[in-house]
Order: sequence, then structure tokens, then C-alpha cells
Amino acid sequence: MKGFKDFLMQGNVVELAVAVVIAGAFGKVVESMVKIIMELVGKAGGTPDFSNWKPGGLSLGEFLTYLVAFIILAAVVYFFVVKPYTAAKDRYFPAKEEEAVIDENTELLKEIRDSLRARPNL
Repeated sequence: MKGFKDFLMQGNVVELAVAVVIAGAFGKVVESMVKIIMELVGKAGGTPDFSNWKPGGLSLGEFLTYLVAFIILAAVVYFFVVKPYTAAKDRYFPAKEEEAVIDENTELLKEIRDSLRARPNL
């Protein structure tokens, strides 16, 4: 029982649980935003529901509806989540240039290489 308790109390499990809950709630927000945009597209150019469209007997309409919804969803996520997140991250946590740390062994190997190059060929 102690092992199970330790497993549940690990930071990764708790973080994952929080992420799943937040993602579920955020998913509903994004779905409602997609619904609003789909309605705006419908008002501008007719209903964006192609479900009943079956050219040549193939059910392409439902695929087109989901494709349009996916493109709108991707745009919403990119412009309202990814882009602001990246801008905030760059502003508040600028990338630090990593200092080149030269290992003593690397320096020694370079000296050996240089001395071997300087030797006359035997």
C-alpha cells in the first residue's frame, strides 16, 4: 500500500492529473470558439454544414465539415494559445546563451593532436 501511495503522490502523476482536467476544460472553450467561428462562416457564405453533400454517392460532405472545423480549431489554438505563449515566454524567459565549457580532457586531447601533427613523419 505504501508503494501505491508513493506512486500517487509523485509530482508527475499529480501534474498529469491537473493537465488532463485543465485540457478538458480548455477543450470546451476551444470547441465553443470553433462553433462561433463556424456560425460566422455560415452567416457569411451559407451554412458550413456539408454533411448531406454526397457527390457521386460518396459521403464527402461530413469529411469537409470536419476538415473545416479542424482548420478553424488549428487556427484558434495557434493564434490564441501558441503565439501568445511563445511571445510571453520570449519576453519573460529570454533564451540564455550556453557558455562553452571546455573539459580538461578535451584540452589534453587537443594538445596531443597538435603535437602529433607537429611531429615529422617517420
